[in-house]
Parts: sequence; structure tokens; C-alpha cells
Amino acid sequence: QVQLVESGGGLVQAGGSLRLSCTASISIRSSIDVAGWYRQAPGKQRELVAIIIGGSSTNYAESVKGRFTISISRDNAKNTVTVYLQMNGLKPEDTAIYYCHIVVPPNNYWGQGTQVTVSS
Repeated sequence: QVQLVESGGGLVQAGGSLRLSCTASISIRSSIDVAGWYRQAPGKQRELVAIIIGGSSTNYAESVKGRFTISISRDNAKNTVTVYLQMNGLKPEDTAIYYCHIVVPPNNYWGQGTQVTVSS
């Protein structure tokens, strides 16, 4: 079983930045095929924000392109993998609960969610 621990959310003014982290305890014998960040605003469906495939190929929702950056790093000494979401130029419409998601075949795992609130 892989557990994901998210951190980095909070309250920020419009135009500000936050970096979200999602750390997974995972054996070095396992590979993460896909890692992504999703968000869910009140009254809306969960949507994909950013995704990284094979550790290098990235894709972003149109609404965040040029402002958000997803990246991934592995610490073999600690048997952990961390997925980051650097968010710059934040807007009030970015306010949501952000969830990380990883695929370790044949399973997939979700983080507990972290609140991001952007004030105008």
C-alpha cells in the first residue's frame, strides 16, 4: 500500500505563488508511470490540472498553462518519490482542494487533498 502525504496549500493573494508537494513512500523497485495534480472547487467536478508521464512528459490544463509547473523527484535513500506543483500567478479561480494522484501499476493512489485559497 502506498500512502501519499500532501503539503503546501494555504491562503495567498492573487498574483502570489505556492508550491504543493506530494510525497509517496515507494520501493525503488516500483515505478510511477503517471503522476498528476487534480483540483475540485466547491460545486464543481474534479478536474485535471497537470500531469507528468514517464517522469518527463508533461501536460497542463489550458487554464494553468504558463503559470503552473509539475515535476517529480525520487530519493532512493529514503524510498520516497515527491511530486511537486509550482503555482505562480495565482488567480481567485484557482481556489480549490488540490489532490495528487499517482499510478503504480497495477494500482493508483490519491492524496488526502490540500486547500488552496486565492484572495482577490
